[in-house]
Amino acid sequence: MAPDARAQFLTMFPSIMLPMFLAVVDQTIVATALPAIAASLGEVDRLSWIVVSYLVATTVAAPVYGRLGDLLGRRRLMLVALGIFIGASVLCALARSIETLTVARVLQGAGGGGLMTLSQALVGEAIPPRERARYQGYLAAVAVSSNAFGPVAGGFLTQHFGWPSVFLVNVPIGIAAAFLALRLPARPGNREPFRFDVLGLFLFAAFITSALIALERARVFVAAGGYGFPLLIVLAAVAAVFLIWRERRARSPLLPIPLLQHAAIWRCDAMAACHGGMLVSLITFLPLYFGIVHGTSASTTGLLMLPMTAGIGIGSLVTGRIVSRTGRTAIFPSVGMTIVASVLALIAFAAPFLPPVSIAAIFGATAIFMGSVMGVVQLTVQLASGPKQLGAGAATVQFSRSLGAALGTALVGTVLFATLAATSPEASAGFARILEGGPGTLATLGAAERQAIREGLDLAFRNAFLCTAVFSGFAAILAWTLPIRRL
Repeated sequence: MAPDARAQFLTMFPSIMLPMFLAVVDQTIVATALPAIAASLGEVDRLSWIVVSYLVATTVAAPVYGRLGDLLGRRRLMLVALGIFIGASVLCALARSIETLTVARVLQGAGGGGLMTLSQALVGEAIPPRERARYQGYLAAVAVSSNAFGPVAGGFLTQHFGWPSVFLVNVPIGIAAAFLALRLPARPGNREPFRFDVLGLFLFAAFITSALIALERARVFVAAGGYGFPLLIVLAAVAAVFLIWRERRARSPLLPIPLLQHAAIWRCDAMAACHGGMLVSLITFLPLYFGIVHGTSASTTGLLMLPMTAGIGIGSLVTGRIVSRTGRTAIFPSVGMTIVASVLALIAFAAPFLPPVSIAAIFGATAIFMGSVMGVVQLTVQLASGPKQLGAGAATVQFSRSLGAALGTALVGTVLFATLAATSPEASAGFARILEGGPGTLATLGAAERQAIREGLDLAFRNAFLCTAVFSGFAAILAWTLPIRRL
């Protein structure tokens, strides 16, 4: 690396890496803390709110920061997002009910969505396209490794310092990130005439929120019926129709409809959604599988997630370097996600016969191919968006990925609980008690009940793993049909 390039790297990369790390790790750091949170706050049936609320908020916030960053300057918006994120993290640690924790997670996501979007746009703003591939590889490695590292850090912190520590750890890291962000060049925005699309934001939030709550309530509807689920689906559909109508007519639309109609951009956004759904679902539910089916502790579960963390980071870094040298892009996620979909389908049926160490090793090897997606997606969208719409283009990827992660997590959770409820109501009730009391609760149950829970969970997690395989399969199809295949 030349001296000038090295100086640019040392200025840029730490300043955008740390905010990205903070925002992404908080999507999953609570996964291994969920049993402890349930034991402390109760209301196990609302645990998914803690994960989904953050994903909803980051999804809604991403296009807002993308649009404002293009207009007002991205470093300024980065500092605002960091302030919101740090303050909300303190509120999360102080929460004494699931409802207040959920509200604090919404505020935290409102900051986190900006950190992710602005980090990606800052790379596109400062780095030439060929070099950008290497930086996007680094950032993708940080992003997806942070996703996988979250449960590891969450398990360690929860076991040794209690669940509030998974939020308080953000405070010193966030302050350090703010000081590093001050090193970034303060470029002005494009200063174009602008009127914020308040109605578009309201319709977008209504669509995202109603769709995700509908999926969260779907397992209750499957078990008991009722009108809540269908009404939420209708509300989401109506909000989506009016949102599209509004954005096509707004002078300064929140969502860049012309960009979303570009063949390469909508395929990349859909690929990011499928990848986010697959990865965050695995990171959310794999710790539960290890902890409940195999009885591992929180810290041991975190260690079992380490191979996936390492594999994703290696895959992202290697993909970024090869793209930078060869100029080839789409072939890597095309092959990578085909392999991932095949392995996930196989592990869905083989997992009951494998020890946890073998499962962790298989996921670690497969994660190398999972790491081939996000760097290519970001680079392709930035090239297709052009320099004037870098923020808007980066925002489409971010809200697509966050939306996919939220929908995917909710859908896999619905499949998991619905399978348990349909197979054995006793197993479903026992699973809820284990979530609330931790894996140790399994030892207090009778032999027949333990056996029913294990059998029910084998089938439930098989269906959950198959869902993630379907997400990966769709991502592979999109990658094979991507029209931009080289720089």
